[in-house]
Amino acid sequence: MAGVTHENAAASFDPLRPKLMRVAYRMLGSVADAEDMVQEAFIRWMGADRSEVREPEAFLRRTVTRLCLDQLKSARRQRETYVGPWLPDPVLEEEEEEDVTLPLMLALERLSPLERAAFLLHDVFGLQFEEVAATIGRDPAACRQLAARARTHVREARPRFQVEKQHGLELARAFFTASRGGDMKALGAMLAADVSVHADGGGKRPAAIEPIVGFDAVMEVHEQLAARFHENGSKLVRTGFVNGLPGFITLEADGELQTTALEIEDGKVTAIYVVRNPDKLRHLH
Repeated sequence: MAGVTHENAAASFDPLRPKLMRVAYRMLGSVADAEDMVQEAFIRWMGADRSEVREPEAFLRRTVTRLCLDQLKSARRQRETYVGPWLPDPVLEEEEEEDVTLPLMLALERLSPLERAAFLLHDVFGLQFEEVAATIGRDPAACRQLAARARTHVREARPRFQVEKQHGLELARAFFTASRGGDMKALGAMLAADVSVHADGGGKRPAAIEPIVGFDAVMEVHEQLAARFHENGSKLVRTGFVNGLPGFITLEADGELQTTALEIEDGKVTAIYVVRNPDKLRHLH
């Protein structure tokens, strides 16, 4: 009987798993943590009186969101002691995700957990404020205020320039070729004057502890890196959209993967996001 119950729960849960993962990942920025929250929601779904649930998707989205709100409290404490810049786990997509790009996810990090939930549920996933209120345990008016405050904080992180898909991928390939081949003239032509580099090594692999800001500083770093790449190659695994931005995955000389995502405005690279922390790359293997 238990096996039948498990099968029935899985049959109604599994089609919703991708949607629930999208909610959990955008709440937490961690693939492993998102998977844990979705799995915990499944355990609770198995134990629930499912005959009383009229809308399984709403019930499960509510469950996942509340689990994520609890998880965010401990995640914030962990981020306070994180070594160097923190970047969300890289997720490689076949198509660009226009709803939540990497810069927007970083902006969400500066919000309170409730602001983050209200913004994502309403502005990204399109829920009415009554449903948002039922999910996070606040009244609809309070949820409107939470979402409005969040909107103000993240407005600058919304893409101002839409990069055509193919052009973005071409820029990513050109960036890889120039940066690994040491073609500083070609690389410099791609960079904006205020370009910045944000590298997440998490204390596990070498990476700059602070963001590198400005054309000259970024070029100097890439000149140093090009010399290393000349001695120890960096192999292109594939190009694609990393957290909604054009980018690529590489296999580095130490045998570890690395992702690079490029924020592009008006045809120029304005920010380079590099994830080197192996804990954040396991799911890509």
